[in-house]
Amino acid sequence: MSGVRYPDGWQIELLTKSHNRKAFQSGQEQVDGWLKRSALQSQKKHLSSTKVLLDDERRIVGYYTLASSQVDFSDLPTDVAKSLPQRQLPVAVLAWLGVDQTFQGRGIGQRLLATALRDCHEASQTFAFIAVILDCVDASSKAFYQRFDFTELPGYPMRLYLPFKLLDKLVAG
Repeated sequence: MSGVRYPDGWQIELLTKSHNRKAFQSGQEQVDGWLKRSALQSQKKHLSSTKVLLDDERRIVGYYTLASSQVDFSDLPTDVAKSLPQRQLPVAVLAWLGVDQTFQGRGIGQRLLATALRDCHEASQTFAFIAVILDCVDASSKAFYQRFDFTELPGYPMRLYLPFKLLDKLVAG
């Protein structure tokens, strides 16, 4: 995972006002709306961090947003919760991930996910968490994440998690 490669001239940057968010169209209104209307404001308030993948013409190819949160130990599967304290537990949140329609079908979503998970893992060296969680916008996004070992949280069919131990193995391997 550490060797995620993008085409020559492409780069990942922290979202700024200078990036053309209006042109981005993933085909999912929620994903597009977040980037266009909320991502920069949320970042300015230190609620989340959004990184954009830019092509060699500085168009936004895709993006992901990370944040932190907590889950109650009782929301976790029994096998995960049994060794943890009975309280709110820290998690990393993959809040949003989207790829512009022009670039879909090229494995960019998979590479953005790998980059986001690498960022989470690097952050774990400073801020500990027990899992990466995310909420799926639809069944196809759920199927996408499940291909990468994300598992449903009991009682929350559209909320998936990846335990830190598995993240650690993915990044190391």
